[in-house]
Amino acid sequence: MAEISDDIKKDFEKAVILHQRASSDYKKCLEFNKLMSEILARLEDAGCDRMADRVMSILLDCNPREGAKCDNAMRIGEKMKKF
Repeated sequence: MAEISDDIKKDFEKAVILHQRASSDYKKCLEFNKLMSEILARLEDAGCDRMADRVMSILLDCNPREGAKCDNAMRIGEKMKKF
């Protein structure tokens, strides 16, 4: 199993905090989605396939919509806690 770099870990910690604010703020939601997409690409490049799969499952549930409350915020929050 490939080692996850410290910079990816720091960005993931940032994403956790960002998600706590994102469920009621569309711009934060978009920022969270973008950051998680970047983390996914970096995990794939680093060969961290198992973690990349977990991030992908979060992104599949993350569907930012302007003017709408996130229906999956609790589910995504639970997945984020499991990391």
